[in-house]
Amino acid sequence: MVTLAEVAQHAGVSASTVSYVLSGKRSISATTRERVERSIRELGYHPNAGARALASARSNIIALMIPLRTDLYVPVMMEIAVAVATTARAHGYDVLLLTGEEGPGAVRRVTGSGLADAMILMDVELEDERLPLLRGSHQPSVLIGLPAEAGGLTCVDLDWTATGALCVEHLAGLGHRDIAVIGEAPAVYERHTGFAERTLDGLRARARQTGVRVLHRPCEGGYDAMAVTLARILDERPGTSGFVVQNESAVEPLLALLRQQGRAVPEDVSVIAICPDQVAVQASVRLTSVAIPAQEMGRHAVEHLMAKLAGRGDDEVVLITPELTVRASTGPAPAAP
Repeated sequence: MVTLAEVAQHAGVSASTVSYVLSGKRSISATTRERVERSIRELGYHPNAGARALASARSNIIALMIPLRTDLYVPVMMEIAVAVATTARAHGYDVLLLTGEEGPGAVRRVTGSGLADAMILMDVELEDERLPLLRGSHQPSVLIGLPAEAGGLTCVDLDWTATGALCVEHLAGLGHRDIAVIGEAPAVYERHTGFAERTLDGLRARARQTGVRVLHRPCEGGYDAMAVTLARILDERPGTSGFVVQNESAVEPLLALLRQQGRAVPEDVSVIAICPDQVAVQASVRLTSVAIPAQEMGRHAVEHLMAKLAGRGDDEVVLITPELTVRASTGPAPAAP
């Protein structure tokens, strides 16, 4: 079994430095931390969890609250969870996954039981009921998401407002003046989930600035629901030539329905998706898209949590700048008849 002393020798540092990297009790330079973590990975060192917990009065566990709802795209949630777990493991922490929809009850259970040293919360709503408990607790926490009021909290998220604006800018620049937004399931908006609401805010604000009309319609996803939603959109706005899709399960049904109706992409209709790159490039038409940086969000959340556990992290909001990749699904708006 690899010892802490062997890790120290491999990394060219003292045993106490390795211990500080593992415990987070002292500030260690980024270069030294990376060298130690690389040695830990290469040697396959596994600290004795029981001894560490007794020595530090810590469990060396992070609780990840990730309600797995049927109205959200689970693969993205799990990609974030995997990034959290792998980054936490590099710091000597394990992850306790809480997948229920318990809300404040789950927060109370974690903070009151010593189950975990810190928490990461996902599926954040604008007026999230869990937040007063977090603000009143001394336990370090990070949100992957942005509520309406972020004071006293640390939040990591994609800049969804800028994401919505970026989609409108791209389509408006191509001459599209009637844009339909195919959104998440209705329940996502009924909960006032932060990412969905902020995307809409960005879309609508930039549409006003560019003189574009935007029609938003939630959609459950799947072929039948998409068929009903598309029929409603084209009945209300028959001149719609641009679509923004923020619902991974609606992407392929939309493309199939457009083909059935003889609407060519991108000659007749342009489509942008807000989705993982894998969804965009594997669609029947390679989609212009804004990627969801799931792994980056997970890594950032853990790094900020480690800083808090080490007593050197301040509350802040970290918004990742969105990037739009142009592929085969967007082109100039068709000429008016």
